[in-house]
Amino acid sequence: MAVVKDLAQVNAELQEQKEKVDNVNFKMITFSLSGKEYGVDIMNVKEIAKADKFTYVPNAASFVRGVYNLRGDIIPIIDLRIFFHLPVENKKDGLENMLILRIEDRVYGTIVDKIDKVVGINSESIQPPHPIFGDINIKFISGVVEKQGDLYIILDVIRIFSQSEEDKQKPRGAVADSGSGTFYAPPSASQEAAVPQKSATDNSALGFIRESLPALRHFYPSDLNDEWLRRRFADWSGTRSGDNLQLKNADDANEYLSSFFSPDTGRFWSDDYAALVKGILPNLSSNNIQVWNVGCGKGYETFSFACILKSRYPGGHIKIWANDSDIMAISQAPNMVFDQGDLPEYCKAFLVKGRAGYSFNQEIKDSIIFEYHDILHENPLPELDIILIRDVLSFFPEQEQKRLVANFTEKLKNRGVVITGRNEVLSGMGWQFVGKEPVSAFARTE
Repeated sequence: MAVVKDLAQVNAELQEQKEKVDNVNFKMITFSLSGKEYGVDIMNVKEIAKADKFTYVPNAASFVRGVYNLRGDIIPIIDLRIFFHLPVENKKDGLENMLILRIEDRVYGTIVDKIDKVVGINSESIQPPHPIFGDINIKFISGVVEKQGDLYIILDVIRIFSQSEEDKQKPRGAVADSGSGTFYAPPSASQEAAVPQKSATDNSALGFIRESLPALRHFYPSDLNDEWLRRRFADWSGTRSGDNLQLKNADDANEYLSSFFSPDTGRFWSDDYAALVKGILPNLSSNNIQVWNVGCGKGYETFSFACILKSRYPGGHIKIWANDSDIMAISQAPNMVFDQGDLPEYCKAFLVKGRAGYSFNQEIKDSIIFEYHDILHENPLPELDIILIRDVLSFFPEQEQKRLVANFTEKLKNRGVVITGRNEVLSGMGWQFVGKEPVSAFARTE
């Protein structure tokens, strides 16, 4: 049956379409990947750039070309062609075209084949994605739009650089492997609001907090931290009552966890704390001292520990494998420069002065290998004398905590020592507490 439209109706529809075209309320930067046209919301684009020199990051995912110094800011560079398993064009001049993206409070550089122009459209003209429009996973496409005969695939960069549902159990700051193709950003507002409802089997306020911490801060209550959780709840409930006992958002969770972390987190260890760590280090039968520092961040902890080890074992051949899953932090760690007054006394014997300031001498630098590494992946490390993993284990799900501790048992030499976070306890057969408050350390006894 034919549908007949009168002239007035046709004119009205044409006018409506024209008004939609004329009403530009969405702008995108367009670019090409492997011969197809793509777009990204201009609100996520900080700038465009060209570059050819990136600092290589060992063990990073295949799509990570390295890091780049963007006017003093060290940013990771992701090759979208490799990320989406697309062919890569060879550049005659070596310069890569980059879109510098700002996703929430983080900045990323993304390499594309060619950057074209700014295109303005009406957001109502964007159509839902369909697999036929792209060579990439449809979950990374927010829509498809036609403009003056050109078809553009609009990428959902928020989703590309944010946590996927299946990977939320991994710790914050991790860079996933190329199989998952996911970078982790800080929790979004919607994630922060996703506080679990009170369990029907555990109506206590402490039980609710146990359920809230994984959702709000990826902190996982377990036997590892149960003693601290109970002490902290006693303090927490002493100043709050009723609904105020509950953790309603990420700020509440951060406040609850404020007393969890070890001393001198994110800075050089103080002389007092260093002396306590030195005092619990065991006598070792070999001069070849193998150390694994997990979650080394920007390197303050690693350099602090290296100085302590050189002082404790003056004739030892020390090797520290310093790993972190924060690609930007690990890339900055090897080349730290600072003022002498910023360092504690025990570090000063290992300094050399350069034009830009002080840095650690070659002996200290040669003892450390900084590498990107996800602790959940396998590693080729030899038998270890010491594992330094402060305040890291509690940010893995309980099952992963147990698997990692079992891995430590296999990696450590007999009488080897694990230094955990101040409020993390290795319990069960095979572990003996050898620390001294506030240093939490455990020796392998079997």
